[in-house]
Amino acid sequence: MKYTTQMNAAKKGIITKQMKEVAEREAIDVKIIMGKMAEGKIVIPANKNHKNLKGIGVGEGLQTKINVNLGVSEDAYDIKSEMIKVKKALELNTDAIMDLSTYGRTQEFRRATIIESDVMLGTVPMYDAVARFGKNIKDMTVDDFFSVVEEHAKDGVDFLTIHAGLNLTAVDRIKNNERLTNIVSRGGSILYEWMIENNRENPFYENYDRLLDICIEHDVTLSLGDGLRPGCLKDATDAQQIQELIILGELTKKAWAKDVQVIIEGPGHVPINEIVANVQLQKKLCHGAPFYVLGPLVTDIAPGYDHITSAIGGALAASVGVDFLCYVTPAEHLRLPDLDDMKEGIIATRIAAHAGDIAKGVKGAIEWDNKMSKARGELDWTKMMKLAIDPEKAREYRKSSMPEDEEVCTMCGDLCAVKRFKKVMDKN
Repeated sequence: MKYTTQMNAAKKGIITKQMKEVAEREAIDVKIIMGKMAEGKIVIPANKNHKNLKGIGVGEGLQTKINVNLGVSEDAYDIKSEMIKVKKALELNTDAIMDLSTYGRTQEFRRATIIESDVMLGTVPMYDAVARFGKNIKDMTVDDFFSVVEEHAKDGVDFLTIHAGLNLTAVDRIKNNERLTNIVSRGGSILYEWMIENNRENPFYENYDRLLDICIEHDVTLSLGDGLRPGCLKDATDAQQIQELIILGELTKKAWAKDVQVIIEGPGHVPINEIVANVQLQKKLCHGAPFYVLGPLVTDIAPGYDHITSAIGGALAASVGVDFLCYVTPAEHLRLPDLDDMKEGIIATRIAAHAGDIAKGVKGAIEWDNKMSKARGELDWTKMMKLAIDPEKAREYRKSSMPEDEEVCTMCGDLCAVKRFKKVMDKN
């Protein structure tokens, strides 16, 4: 029995290879996976042209996934170093990579990443269109935009971020509602400039069926971008953000009608007391589609530590229903992250995702912690190192300050509570 997309297969009752892989990884009945995919509540981004891809599911009831942003820019153009980051990100167990390249031989890096990566790959074609054609934004044509979308799909990109919800109705909200940071999305700002300069509707909104046809042909998941996401706490959950979210919900239903999988992208910068409301609004307005957030960052005053502000928000967001976290590094708002920044961002985001999974009761999540606790209770340092989310750093810290009695650590030494309790229990 033939199918066009993963969602089309699910609706037809066909169990694909990717569904089986997700079911095995998540220890969930494959029929449950298939049923939620048919409803749009789970997606498996899997471009037909990404040959070495393993099935990774995002959505309701699954482990919270994380994404790593990479790519070359004009001021930091080094494809070789970015490929080193790709390999390291895979070693650190990222679930997805987004290539956000904005300059130079973008297709070369994208294709090399697709070949190297067995996890899902995302891109923002709008960035590449600007890099590719070298035109003023105003002079770019609808065909320019769509030719790059099609090229990315043919290359094997699994999910495409398209800011289709920033339409003329949303532009009215921008004009009528003041913000501190206005538009902070690169894709959103490019489209806004094009729309204002040409006095025209968003080409991806106006030609949405054309976009869906490309997604169907290559089985690309549509990641509906939030061009009006808040760039600071003051702008969070405002009229502009919610207006765009309403439109994204409408576009989600149109995509599902053609069996195109959808992810909804979200903020951004959000006060901690508004995170739950943001998740509830997205899930309601976008009909339970998987939710993908950047952070969210819970304060604006910590440049150099934004992997921490992001992990705080990400853990809470994941605990109340966010399905996919985009990592944030210590370099956020400051510069392109280096290899060390990337590692810090990945580990912080994986911690946030795991904390969220424990709260959501995701199958198997708490068992990891229980194993670590058992190893600590037994003072089994070898097992503790193996179970650590970052074994390398744990070993370095342990090795840097070794006590005379290697059964304990230099924090407590002979006063180690665990050792003393064991000693008492062994006597009795």
